Amino acid sequence: MQAPSTRATAWLLVALAAASGCLDVICLTRLNGYFASVITGNLVHFGQALATAETRALAGAVVAVGGYAVGVAAATVPLRHTPPGWNRRTAVVTSAEAVLLLGFTAGWLACSARPGYGFGLVLLAMAAVSSGIQSVITVAAGIRGASTTYLTGSLTELVRRRILDPHRFADVGGVGRLAGLVVGAALGTVVLRTAPTWASVPAAVLVIAVLAFAIGLIRRRIPVRG
Repeated sequence: MQAPSTRATAWLLVALAAASGCLDVICLTRLNGYFASVITGNLVHFGQALATAETRALAGAVVAVGGYAVGVAAATVPLRHTPPGWNRRTAVVTSAEAVLLLGFTAGWLACSARPGYGFGLVLLAMAAVSSGIQSVITVAAGIRGASTTYLTGSLTELVRRRILDPHRFADVGGVGRLAGLVVGAALGTVVLRTAPTWASVPAAVLVIAVLAFAIGLIRRRIPVRG
C-alpha cells in the first residue's frame, strides 16, 4: 500500500501545525502558562521556577516537558521500523493523538473551561503527550526538516535558504506550516474569547480531519511524487 504524495503530505502537516497553534493558545493562557509543544519556552520557565522556588510552576514544567517526552517515546516505538511516509501504522499512531485530544476536549467541557490547578495539570499532561506524538508523526511523514509543533528551525531554514540562494523558490511547505501555526493560534484565541467552553474543539477536529484524509489517500493508493 503506497503512501500519499509529498504534496498531499505537506498539506496534512499544515493542518497539524494549525492544530498545534490552537492547543498551545489554551495551554499558555489557561493551563499554568506552559506550552504543550514549545519545549524551549517551557525549559526557560522551568529555570525561572527553579530560581524562584515556585513549587506550582515547577510542577507545571515537569508535567509539560515530561508529558512531551512520554509522547515522543510512545510514538517512536511503533514507528521505529516503519519507512517514511503515511501508512497504516502512522494512521494508528495519529489515532492515538486524536483520542488524547478528544479526552482533552471532554475534560475541558466538563470543567466549563475553568480547570483548577490540579485538573489543569492533568489537561496539560494530555496536551503535552499529544504534542510529543504529533512531533514524531511529522518526522515519520518523510518530509526532510518538517515540523508542526516547534517551528524555529523551519523559520531559520527559510531565511537561510533565501539568503544563500535568492533566486530559489521558497519552501512552500515551510511557509504553510508557519502560517498554519499562526492561523491556528488566532482561531484558538477567537474561540477562547467568544466561546471558551468550545476552545479545545478545533484542535481535535483538525487532527481527526488529517487522520480521515490520510486514510482516504492511503486506501486509494495515491502514488508518491517528489
